[in-house]
Amino acid sequence: MGNRADDEGTDVEIFIRALPDTVHADTPTGAPEELLALLDQLGFERNTVKPAGSSGPTYVWHEAPAHLSEAQKKQLATRAVPPLLLAGYIVRIPDCLFDPVAYRSATARIRSQRATPTAPVSTPDAPSRAGRSRRA
Repeated sequence: MGNRADDEGTDVEIFIRALPDTVHADTPTGAPEELLALLDQLGFERNTVKPAGSSGPTYVWHEAPAHLSEAQKKQLATRAVPPLLLAGYIVRIPDCLFDPVAYRSATARIRSQRATPTAPVSTPDAPSRAGRSRRA
């Protein structure tokens, strides 16, 4: 079994694997549980193959659920990209799976969640948020 994330040097490699036609999200060998759990939360289903003997790495990959239509799988894959990037991961998705509308929707959702104000805690010594520079 090949692992595209290891081969390409990415944290998540999203692609279509033929026979059967599935949308995969590969992670590097030994990927952190935080990354695997994030893919779970984003709607991918985790699969694991352990070596027959006691040696060798466990192969872990994620797939879009089989019951989804092709369009829904494409949307799932695309919607996963912004949260993965925001978490600091290197992600690759091919043009054939990228849905611009789903991407804009996912980024708008993240922006709205980040813009939701929380009750500010102010102390006389603390500088105001308005006075700080903001970097993206």
